[in-house]
Amino acid sequence: MLSKSIIEDVLSAALTTGGDFSEVFVEDRYTNNMTLQGGRLEKNLSGRDFGIGIRIFKGLHSVYAYTNENSKEGLLKAATTAAQAIHGTKTERNIVLPMETQKRETLHPIQFMPTNMEKTRKLNVLRNANEIVTNYDSSIAQAIISLMDEEQNVLIANSEGTFTEDKRVRSRLAIQAVATNGTDMQTGFYGPGAHQGFEFIEGLDLNHYAKEAARIAVTMLHADPAPSGKFPVIIDNEFGGVIFHEACGHGLEASSVAKNNSVFANKVGEKVASDLVTYIDDGTITNEWGSINIDDEGEKARKNVLIENGILKGYLIDKFNARRMQAESTGSGRRESYKFAPTSRMTNTYIAPGESTPEEIIENTEYGIYAKYMGGGSVSPATGDYNFAINEAYLVKNGKIDKPLRGATLIGNGAKTIQKIDMVGNNLGHGAGMCGASSGSIPVNVGQPMVRVSEITVGGREAN
Repeated sequence: MLSKSIIEDVLSAALTTGGDFSEVFVEDRYTNNMTLQGGRLEKNLSGRDFGIGIRIFKGLHSVYAYTNENSKEGLLKAATTAAQAIHGTKTERNIVLPMETQKRETLHPIQFMPTNMEKTRKLNVLRNANEIVTNYDSSIAQAIISLMDEEQNVLIANSEGTFTEDKRVRSRLAIQAVATNGTDMQTGFYGPGAHQGFEFIEGLDLNHYAKEAARIAVTMLHADPAPSGKFPVIIDNEFGGVIFHEACGHGLEASSVAKNNSVFANKVGEKVASDLVTYIDDGTITNEWGSINIDDEGEKARKNVLIENGILKGYLIDKFNARRMQAESTGSGRRESYKFAPTSRMTNTYIAPGESTPEEIIENTEYGIYAKYMGGGSVSPATGDYNFAINEAYLVKNGKIDKPLRGATLIGNGAKTIQKIDMVGNNLGHGAGMCGASSGSIPVNVGQPMVRVSEITVGGREAN
């Protein structure tokens, strides 16, 4: 992508004003997006984006610049311009160490590169999913089916001697169903994705995913208003993990912890959750949507146990915040593209499976709310306070799932909620999503088995 000699010169130029660390991030990305709406192809876009990011540290000061110019002269100009923000004197410590190419075996094998697939094959998948959704029920008014794939090639080098390259290939299918009875409208969604090629898309059980999206929309169309009050809440597996991703995961990222803007700051070794909770971020799971071979700072992907049996074990740390915390990187530096400086981010984050079956959890709940599919929400990492919508909810009565409910929201505090988990299922599942933060929007997995929280405030339209 760029020669080693040019990169060495750029890294050296970045240190001329006294910086003690410099980094070059080169990216060449190909993307494809297709959307079928109402049975018609509404979007069919392909593109390529190329650029280089240059980062400089001096102590706890960081500078970042990026450019689309890949000539030696253009890159040297970008590096020296960025270096002007660093005030110091170059010393023998401000040098570029010899770089050796680091070859890493991919953890995520790819069979069929999406960029090599005919668009007609992709369009056939969209049409098949559309047919399944629209034929599910007479109340289905519309289906919106999207297919996204990308190939991202990166080169990462820094003044500490790192020189490594990586290829990331991801594919995702998004299925949205809209149901109406003439006066009301409800939607259902399912969006499976993987760090994999077109083999993932063609291998999907379309019948399952498309019917689930349609079933959610139709079910919620006939649901009763949710009650409000404080209840035991059963949160199902897969994307149910989004609540803990948002309310706990972000609070365990060094970008918050290093500034003491997290409820989990300075609590390593302390009990922060129920004994039943082990919380893990693992970027090494083969072909999972949020998985990586290396992070965007060139560090090897790894499995980080954040909470073990309720005890806080550690944080997700990037290179810059490692300086602030006097710690080591955990391979958690991620960014959307060369336009963003990396910071600590999640990969595949999940609650480890427990010993209870889903049936046991429901049977042991006399009265409560069952959140089958979670929706979006908001959270404050500094306090852990959250507010999340439930896309598909049910009332639980006498140990059985009762009528469907709509309009339910979960309101609480992440640090307190993980202390109130009193049952953990054995059916771990992962759900694909996109996570936005200061370093852009990145693919992440959220996951968990079914869990029960002894009490959460539920916002609804009906008084309990």
